[in-house]
Amino acid sequence: MKIATYNINGINGRLAVLLRWLSEAQPDIVCLQELKAENSRFPEKELKAAGYNAIWTGQKSWNGVAVLSTAEIQELRNDLPGEDKEFTHSRYIEAFTHSLVVGCLYLPNGNPYPGPKFDYKLRWFQRLADHAKGLIDRDLPVLLIGDYNVMPTELDTYKPEKYLDNALFRVESRETYKALVDQGWTDAIRKLYPEERIYTFWDYLRDAYGRNAGLRLDHFLLNKRVASRLITGGVYKEVRGWTGASDHAPVWIELDDSSPPGKRNKNEMGKKNNPAAHAAGPEVSEPKGLEDMLESLPEIPLPVNIKPMKATLVDEPFDESGWIYEIKWDGYRAVATISNGEVNLISRNNLVFEQFAPINELLAKSGLNAILDGEIVALNEQGTADFGALQNWRNTKSAHLVYYVFDILWYKGKDLTGLPLKARREILDAVLPKDNEMLRPSQAFEVGGTEFFEAAKRMNLEGIIAKRADSLYTSDARSREWLKIKAKRRQEVVIAGFTRNEGTVKYFSALAIGVYDQKGVLRYIGKVGTGFNDKKQKELMAQFEPLITAESPFDVKPDVDEPSQFRPRRLGAKATWLKPKLVCEVEFAEMTSDGKVRQASFKGMRSDKNPKDVVMEVAADTEQLVEEAKIKSEAIVIKSSPNVKGKKTAAPTPGKLLTEPLLTLANDTEEKKVGGHLLKFTHLNKLYWPEDGVSKRDMFNYYHQVAPYMLPYLKDRPMSLNRFPGGIYGESFYQKNVKDKAPAWAKTMPHANEKGEDKDYLLGNDEATLLWMASLGCIEMNPWFSRAQSPDNPDYCVIDLDPDKQHFDQVIQAAQEVKKVLDAIDVPAYPKTSGSTGMHIYIPLGAKYTYDQSQLFANIIVKLVQKQIPDFTTLERMIANRGGKMYLDFMQNRPGATIAGVYSLRPKPGATVSMPVTWDEVRPGLTMRHFTIHNAIDRLKETGDLFEGVLGEGIDLFKTLEKVRTLGV
Repeated sequence: MKIATYNINGINGRLAVLLRWLSEAQPDIVCLQELKAENSRFPEKELKAAGYNAIWTGQKSWNGVAVLSTAEIQELRNDLPGEDKEFTHSRYIEAFTHSLVVGCLYLPNGNPYPGPKFDYKLRWFQRLADHAKGLIDRDLPVLLIGDYNVMPTELDTYKPEKYLDNALFRVESRETYKALVDQGWTDAIRKLYPEERIYTFWDYLRDAYGRNAGLRLDHFLLNKRVASRLITGGVYKEVRGWTGASDHAPVWIELDDSSPPGKRNKNEMGKKNNPAAHAAGPEVSEPKGLEDMLESLPEIPLPVNIKPMKATLVDEPFDESGWIYEIKWDGYRAVATISNGEVNLISRNNLVFEQFAPINELLAKSGLNAILDGEIVALNEQGTADFGALQNWRNTKSAHLVYYVFDILWYKGKDLTGLPLKARREILDAVLPKDNEMLRPSQAFEVGGTEFFEAAKRMNLEGIIAKRADSLYTSDARSREWLKIKAKRRQEVVIAGFTRNEGTVKYFSALAIGVYDQKGVLRYIGKVGTGFNDKKQKELMAQFEPLITAESPFDVKPDVDEPSQFRPRRLGAKATWLKPKLVCEVEFAEMTSDGKVRQASFKGMRSDKNPKDVVMEVAADTEQLVEEAKIKSEAIVIKSSPNVKGKKTAAPTPGKLLTEPLLTLANDTEEKKVGGHLLKFTHLNKLYWPEDGVSKRDMFNYYHQVAPYMLPYLKDRPMSLNRFPGGIYGESFYQKNVKDKAPAWAKTMPHANEKGEDKDYLLGNDEATLLWMASLGCIEMNPWFSRAQSPDNPDYCVIDLDPDKQHFDQVIQAAQEVKKVLDAIDVPAYPKTSGSTGMHIYIPLGAKYTYDQSQLFANIIVKLVQKQIPDFTTLERMIANRGGKMYLDFMQNRPGATIAGVYSLRPKPGATVSMPVTWDEVRPGLTMRHFTIHNAIDRLKETGDLFEGVLGEGIDLFKTLEKVRTLGV
């Protein structure tokens, strides 16, 4: 990577010289000083045509500075910290580009000495030194480049004695420069040429250039991270001799650049200005070896309705190898499907974006056949994404529409989602059309996350995204290998009403906002009263009017005029309620202890978000998630061995686990005979638990291995099929009737439902049936409580502990209370984790009683339990009336009701299992994560079947009820 600095001394007057030098030298980054141009007169267009992005600051005279880069560039600072009221014409600008922090500076000349200008020079130098202390030890590579107007040693001037009283060579200047370097900076040119006279400036007078009467005023200071990459450097001395050139010559260094994210191919430089380069139509270049890489990938038709992979919110930035970082853009997430010139831009909620026609047109002409993932943003004049401007970009003249692309999922018929992110990024970088302002790659930075986050805050960005470089793409998953860290507190909210204060002339005073909880209940989280002008309020009222309703949509009608410590008096606010159909985004200072937003500001409407999907984002613990991702990456275990040709699969033996997996090939489809029946297993490589790397193949192998223990609890029982054909984050649905759908060999039970309709229920009789259900996407198994031989008489009674906001230790406490009650009446009970959030406690009945009798008994038990722990439990069936308490559910004991069966997998992150536990294990510290697909088989080898008693003779219910009466019930 080549980096240069050039005191241009009047950029517009010397633009031809600058462009000639850029064309010949082709540096990647350039720092410019002494622009002598107002901001509005900076030649951005001409530099852009030459292949350079730019940030700058300047004035009509004095010393403006700029940074140019062939890659995307972000401004970090536009001045040094602190201020000087006497003089303001020195310049400092700090940028982030090519994974480097670049500080471009012009230090005051300071002449005449002595005098106020020299004093100011030293003050400014001290401000630079103070700022440099915070940069020297950062994880990011940092360079401080520019015209320091200091000659550090006698080697830096052709005649030291001449400059003894010159501000450029005064001892105070040199000592200040030395103190700066002594912080740990490397003077790059002096490092490369320790004993040579190197000059970067030659005066116009007395043929100084011809006599080589020069000075070294332009310096590169490198921190440790970048100094280790220094290869070579020098001065483009000949440029000083060009007609009309500056009195300075460009100075350059070369860095070792083994893996520069976003680096531009120098062969592409100037291509934009070469009409012949595009004469044959759109050119889509491909990297060497791409064809071989694609050859081994599965070929699939153009996917439809792809939902984007989601990032998990975490609470703080981190520094960890194996991660790359991107800017979190403040816009609309959009998946672009491009095929044969037809383009669809799809939102994260599968809505079609029709308002961004220029992007569609650009992609249609691109020549791509691909699916891209990215973010549509509107950039303001400062180059920052402006979400408000995006919503009305056609009428916002200063807004520049951009589609930032950060991933590619499908290319020329090949599925790329199974490739690591780094490989997908390489393909994206190669095939994405270059040099287009509206279509840009979102640069990936291989840097320290903490430093990158701090840079994002300084740039006033929304935040950053951290992605494991080896992560696969899992559609619609909330991944733990993609993490987002917000620099601002932003939240999508549902608009459920608006208020008007007494005496106001506005359309409304504030919006009443809420989010849905895990039970699907809309909770009020406060009001937002700023962020919209009269025009925006008028636009919003047009959307509100069709949605006005008399009823509050919140679970509890809020007091919208409630005073607070920040507003102690009431304002006479009256609420108008709206059907919860609209979503907006707000920024806020904090959440109060009672769950309300404080200092909330409206940022814009979110037409791409389904209101039912709006929940409060709670940041997860960064350290824990990063460690989990690291363990997952380092502990990739091949769980199956190559199939031995001709080897038969062993038949299940009751009570004995099958230790060998059923499916051992890497193929996406396999056929196997199970119990004499040929089964076809498809989409084996699909990740059903994407965050945990657990595939559909893993699910089949688990059910094959656990079948001997599980089948006794499925045999002869009607099954309710809960199907997840797309994995745990895909759409799911229940199927009870298998009439004309089940294989001919499968056993079924004819049954007329309450409407008199004839149904065939599948019976879970054998392993073939179990695996056939799994092939339909039945992640969990849901058997009836009764068998086909006695459908009205359950084999057991179940008490389901269903928490709301409780910690699992409180579930444990409730289970222990159930145990105390049952022990008092000598009733055996068998606990198991639900695999989701609660616990199930089974009481054997031996099919001797009806469902009504079973439910009555369960009701008596939970009433006794609820009396003991009323603070956090309830018997209220309606979710809205539970008040956030744990539901002691006895109503599951009814015909046709099902819960996840014993040893069943659950469609939850972690691939958890509903696992029997001993009562000794039911104590604080037990969690769902203790039992997963990864360890369940090993646990069963040690414990055996802890649930055997559930299918035993059963209790004498009538004698038990007599004992209950002795307790005073």
